[in-house]
Amino acid sequence: MATSTPSRGRRRAPSRMTRAAGKAAALQKPRVILALLLLLALTSVMLLDGYLRAEVGGDERVRSNASSSEVPDSVIDGGPILSFRNGQAQTTSVPEKTIALTFDDGPNPTWTPQILKILEENDVPGTFFLVGSMVSRYPGIVNDVVDQGNEVGIHTFTHVDLSYQSDARIKREMAQTQLALAGAAGITTTLFRAPYSSETDAIDNYSWPVYKKLGAEGYTSVFVDTDSDDWKRPGVSKIIKWATPSKNKGASVLFHDAGGERSQTVKALGTYIKKMKAKGYTFTTISGAIQQADSEEQQANSDQSAGDESADGQAPSGQQGQPGGGAQGQAAAGGNGLQAAHRTAAGTTLYEGKALVAAVAVAEWTVPGLAVGLAVVGFAVMGRFGMMLVLARRHYRKRNTRRFSWGPAITRPVSVIVPAYNEKECIANTLKSLAQSTHPIEIIVVDDGSTDGTKEIAEALGMPNVRVIRQENAGKPAALNNGVRNASYDIVVMMDGDTVFEADTVRQLVQPFADPGVGAVAGNAKVGNRNTIIGAWQHIEYVMGFNLDRRMYDLLRCMPTIPGAIGAFRREAVLAVGGMSEDTLAEDTDITIAMHREGWRVVYQEHAKAWTEAPGSLKQLWSQRYRWSYGTMQALWKHRKSLTDKGPSGRFGRVGMPLVVIFQIVTPVFAPLIDVFTVYSMIFIDFKASLLAWLAVLGIQLVCAAYAFRLDREKYRYLLMMPLQQLAYRQMMYLVLIHSCITALTGGRLRWQKLKRTGEVGTPAGTS
Repeated sequence: MATSTPSRGRRRAPSRMTRAAGKAAALQKPRVILALLLLLALTSVMLLDGYLRAEVGGDERVRSNASSSEVPDSVIDGGPILSFRNGQAQTTSVPEKTIALTFDDGPNPTWTPQILKILEENDVPGTFFLVGSMVSRYPGIVNDVVDQGNEVGIHTFTHVDLSYQSDARIKREMAQTQLALAGAAGITTTLFRAPYSSETDAIDNYSWPVYKKLGAEGYTSVFVDTDSDDWKRPGVSKIIKWATPSKNKGASVLFHDAGGERSQTVKALGTYIKKMKAKGYTFTTISGAIQQADSEEQQANSDQSAGDESADGQAPSGQQGQPGGGAQGQAAAGGNGLQAAHRTAAGTTLYEGKALVAAVAVAEWTVPGLAVGLAVVGFAVMGRFGMMLVLARRHYRKRNTRRFSWGPAITRPVSVIVPAYNEKECIANTLKSLAQSTHPIEIIVVDDGSTDGTKEIAEALGMPNVRVIRQENAGKPAALNNGVRNASYDIVVMMDGDTVFEADTVRQLVQPFADPGVGAVAGNAKVGNRNTIIGAWQHIEYVMGFNLDRRMYDLLRCMPTIPGAIGAFRREAVLAVGGMSEDTLAEDTDITIAMHREGWRVVYQEHAKAWTEAPGSLKQLWSQRYRWSYGTMQALWKHRKSLTDKGPSGRFGRVGMPLVVIFQIVTPVFAPLIDVFTVYSMIFIDFKASLLAWLAVLGIQLVCAAYAFRLDREKYRYLLMMPLQQLAYRQMMYLVLIHSCITALTGGRLRWQKLKRTGEVGTPAGTS
């Protein structure tokens, strides 16, 4: 064929296919990035949720029986409120007949609101030492605590023993809790109570530096001198008894509004408050107790000064009964004396706090939703395995009995169409394999504008039953349609230019056409280059996923795809549905669904084997599977009206369409949850149990794969690659599918893509 040579110095204009390919390539990078960002977002959400539940970064160590030799005696023997005024440790006791009710470990959505209701009914304030992770999860409850007039303090973010933590971890625990408070209630606080702390005499040499550090930053550390021990759930009467101060002393009394089942605390609290009021006790917050103690100290100092001055004949300078005197009076005048530790959050602290609360809200909804999705996916995966095993066995037994027959043997010639685009490495092997066919055939090679001499190689073989048709580069569907139009016989076999047939393949493939209701037949595609890791992975997938699936779909009469590597059609049926469509990238899926909708039956012929060259690199594999996945979605969307159609079209729409969507799109998209949750559980929860669960799922898959290999008479040694396939190959397929979903949702369009071939699948003998 003569070709024109462009004049020197002029550039040849890029072809339509070249421009489309360039545009497609330009579109892929943003979508790949978006897919990776979605994966990163999922991981971040899970880590945040795990951190909130102390599964990520959790530390359950609790120090006990350590020396306190470095702790000042004045602190050990002092009151339950420790501050560092002017750098000096100072303790404060709760004034006599005064109780500061304190509640640890909240907020809790069940118990905290009940405790708030009791406090409100009895007109009593409390001080709640809140865990930051719980604050961020239940911001509304914290806001109610503050609005009701109660005081809040920090109980760290993840409830860890700070004596074991680094300075950076301590700073993070405090700062994150302050941000959570800012986001929940618009405040920060200067009160702090360490997890696992009790009375001041329990301060040791490891925790003392922590208190000093926090004191230097302006925090007041709060301990207890009366512990209800309600966490032990000893009964209501004992809780009340243990929470009662001795000898009319004032007390910082400890209860819990979270951290376990607190019904006994709720029942005891109202009775306890009434009992203490009957004894003449008053209730206040920690700030209220500090101010009252300061006021009494000032009063005592003032009385002493007045006595000294009276002895000198001088009158006191102030009126003792005048309201508003002292710290307590000043706080009360401002209306916030009981919440003096609170500071209004503003600026970046406020906005960062709101962002934290919002992020946690997303995690709180997302992770449980993912867990439900995981359960659904797990059920679907197990259901699919069960269906495949049962139906595949029925299919095998039905088709491999001596009595089974499609009808009178098909012996008339058929046309074999080989679309080829730059297949110089493979075309000779393909045609030589067809030359050995035991069934009479004509071979039509449609050269789709190859530039590597594919046409010349095919013609040079000099095979008498081979016709080579040259066309402008227009894509695989156009090449197949050209072949169908030029076919001489009523049955056409379609194959890829990189595929080789066994001698008996065509004969086996066309026998189902003895049944006049059969319009198309799917053959058994095999991976020829299976002796590499990537090839072995694809071999497992072909045998277990594709061929086992096709047995199931065949019995259900809803085969979704005839593989491009090996398929046969009635010529009249192909022409009746308009031939191979260019509307989608999966022209094989498109025409298969179209034939179902026209009432033709599509079956699977396991004995018709074709050996194809699978992609040899991860990049090529990604490209191929991306096209398959996206093309399948296009085909399903194109034929969506079959869901509401009547007759054969409606049958496929209501049976085949849901199965394909569930098993080939939805389940694979969400199946990574199994792996993500498994890794998450192994690292942060229970490694042994998670590993055993993963191995159990792998065992089920191995059983299914082994059965599929048995049906196809394949060697089991390739199954040794299956664990590695689950760890690497399967994850890649998930990403490909997610990438395809993003492309579909963003309205992208791709053109048919050509994979690089090596021609290593030379003969059908590569079955070892």
